[in-house]
Amino acid sequence: MWIPAQLLKLIEAFKKLPGIGERSSSRIVFYLLRDRDVLDELKSALELADELKFCSVCHTITDVDPCPICSDPERENGVLCVVERPEDVFLLEKTGSFRGRYHVLGGVISPINNVKPEDLHINDLIERVEKESVREIIVALNPTVEGDITAHYLADLLAPLGVKITRIARGLPTGSDLALADETTLKEAIEKRTELK
Repeated sequence: MWIPAQLLKLIEAFKKLPGIGERSSSRIVFYLLRDRDVLDELKSALELADELKFCSVCHTITDVDPCPICSDPERENGVLCVVERPEDVFLLEKTGSFRGRYHVLGGVISPINNVKPEDLHINDLIERVEKESVREIIVALNPTVEGDITAHYLADLLAPLGVKITRIARGLPTGSDLALADETTLKEAIEKRTELK
């Protein structure tokens, strides 16, 4: 059976996206090839990715460095909300309930996936706690085994620094994901956070 090599390459590229298998990838590619306006729009949007970078302070995705949250003088300096991924920052920002600053770990400790503490932005977090006179760390990690391991690791590591360590309330079922929560659930989770130690 003959299939153009370029078509196969496109299908393989879309299969690399999370949750996209062979069938979904093929459907997306054939749709884009039929609707060239959408394809052109997608190409233009993807070029914008070159303008994005990671904030040198908090590690979220931004178009300026430091990001607008880190450079905002109106934000509360003494409170850091620690999250797993940049998208978690945007989810929490949508709630409008948190006026402190963020720190993106870039993942969670996961022995099964060979992710160790040194693979994350934990050393940067410790430096920020010492340098920025942080009073409270809010751990806003997903309620998974890996999220729990990371939260307790951070609590043990940061406790000697005299900082209050809290964790957002469990408004999500265990094993779920912050991205699946609605704004009200996230807002309540931040407001009803509990101390880890």
